[in-house]
Amino acid sequence: MGLALVTAGLWGSLPVALKSLLGSMGAETVVWYRFTVAAVLLGLVLVWRRKLPAPLPRKRIVWKLLAAACIAFAANNVIFVMALGYITPTAAQVLIQLAPMMLLAGGVFVFKERFHRGQGFGVLLLASGVALFFRDRLEELLSGIGAYSFGVLLVVVAAALWAGYAMAQKQLLTEYGSPVLMWMIYASGAVMILPIASPSQLLALDAVQVGVLLYCSLLTILGYGAFAEALAHWEATRVSAVIAITPLITWSINQAASAVAPGYAQSESFTLVSLAGAGLVTAGSALTALGKRG
Repeated sequence: MGLALVTAGLWGSLPVALKSLLGSMGAETVVWYRFTVAAVLLGLVLVWRRKLPAPLPRKRIVWKLLAAACIAFAANNVIFVMALGYITPTAAQVLIQLAPMMLLAGGVFVFKERFHRGQGFGVLLLASGVALFFRDRLEELLSGIGAYSFGVLLVVVAAALWAGYAMAQKQLLTEYGSPVLMWMIYASGAVMILPIASPSQLLALDAVQVGVLLYCSLLTILGYGAFAEALAHWEATRVSAVIAITPLITWSINQAASAVAPGYAQSESFTLVSLAGAGLVTAGSALTALGKRG
């Protein structure tokens, strides 16, 4: 359980850290630095373990799946960071919980996986939670594409891209081990994003922001590493249920960061109804994960 909580804490802190960089660095540049650092560090580890160079795919379908996974993962990361320029970290974290729901739908319709009754109840709870969380902004969301509604739309697109990446990754894991596959995805993403990135924007960051960027880059590896270790020591359903608390962790971290460093984070004011909605999203995500056991 400890490793699952570490994963939730790392992932919960990420939107807060990323948003603090957007005033001085574009979303595509932030993601390029994250992918580049992750690819270099993970690559060095894999070379040391003699896992690189990775064998090239022999089947055309594997090439297609690898391309789909790389493009979807890179686009997911860039679009999610872009969305943070329009909505708060907690709102983004609540909405991105739609990604596992989309993956669940993909598993049912594409892979013909069984859909359990408990998962259905979890989906209803999550949908109700999202509706409650955004209740106070419902009129704004329905009145047209404004700044906030555009940010919401971006997160929904990012969630769909993540689900597509996860479905491709699931099939690719029969060809490659997880660390090698993630290195290929990070390295490919860094190459794809470079033409639209501006690495020189690093010079515009102050010392704190450079530290935050380094933290975000290391978290790219550490978050998934802690997740993998948690899965190795605990049931996947229980790990997923614990990780479902990330929206609440994001809110807590952002509130603390805004109090300690108001120049880098802004406090989020939510009504009790919105916070209750975030709680329902957490419960729905957890129940959907645990529902696989029923």
